[in-house]
Amino acid sequence: MSTGKDSGIKAVNQDFNKYDQVNKPQEYNLVEQENVDQFDEDYKIKVCDISKFLSGSEAEKKEFAHDLGAALESIGFAIITGHGVAVELYQDAQKKIAEIFEDIPVEERMPYKYEREGSVNQGYFPIKETTVIHPDLVEGWVFCRRAFNLGGPYTESDYWPRPGYESFFRKIVQAHEELILPIMQSILTYLGCDPNLYDEKLTETNFGFRLNYYPPISSEDDASGAGRMLGHEDVDLFTLLPAQEVEGLQVLNRENNKWIRLNAPPGSIILNTGDYMQRITNDRLPSTTHRVSKPSNKVLNQKPRISLPMAIYVWEDEILEVLPCLENPKYPPVSAVKFHTNITSKYYGDDYAKEVK
Repeated sequence: MSTGKDSGIKAVNQDFNKYDQVNKPQEYNLVEQENVDQFDEDYKIKVCDISKFLSGSEAEKKEFAHDLGAALESIGFAIITGHGVAVELYQDAQKKIAEIFEDIPVEERMPYKYEREGSVNQGYFPIKETTVIHPDLVEGWVFCRRAFNLGGPYTESDYWPRPGYESFFRKIVQAHEELILPIMQSILTYLGCDPNLYDEKLTETNFGFRLNYYPPISSEDDASGAGRMLGHEDVDLFTLLPAQEVEGLQVLNRENNKWIRLNAPPGSIILNTGDYMQRITNDRLPSTTHRVSKPSNKVLNQKPRISLPMAIYVWEDEILEVLPCLENPKYPPVSAVKFHTNITSKYYGDDYAKEVK
């Protein structure tokens, strides 16, 4: 087994399979290996128009549910259009994220360095500290529901380094929250389940809203072989990721073990399913591998890459169990906190799996 961040550059996922809580037979390099990894230039991630669900007829809602479910069952990824979130909001978010990581000194960010609350490490992640197994070339900042003024006692400075950012990013969080139930209801419809089964669980549920800043790549980091973010599967039910301007997102096609370079249209949202979803759907909807590699166009090495994924969870005290409409369950019920932290101890160290009293 590879140990240490530098050796993680050459590691494969199966070096860490003891942490997996769902079946993941695929083997892949955590970081793109030039002249080794193969690419699938023909596979197209399906585009699904969610306006059919939001404002369409019953027939159109069923059509969207089928399109979305089939895409996720096939590869665990879909591109969502018609969601109603203004592209200008995402463009402004890119500027705000650049401000946070370029204009606010590191010394001012460090008091917010990540700490575990519940299942999730929240706060600021310095560059190369996203995981203990690979020196990811990214800085990040994770905000969960408690970091937003969404009701109840709240102090902005407990979570945000300067005023004004919370109110801006709350607009995106609330816009994305409007999509959670339509997506989950569509998935359940596709699987033949009660479409409202998760309505209560996902109303005002927890989430991880992450601001990612991938700085320009130095010649030293380029030569090291490190990637921008290691290959992984998300832990959650699903992730909403607005399309990025700078290339780099790669998705593993498990059918041929080739990587797909995913470049979604501006303003669209990339949707992918995670480990929670694979668990409750009895492996029907896979938690699909993806990573962020350095741009194939080396000119773009000098341009920062910015993204803002929002991972959708259930609260820690919920129980994850195979959906009642699916036969022959492969997995026993498990608490969300145990499931989540057993997996993420892969990234944060074995002690992370110990439940907080």
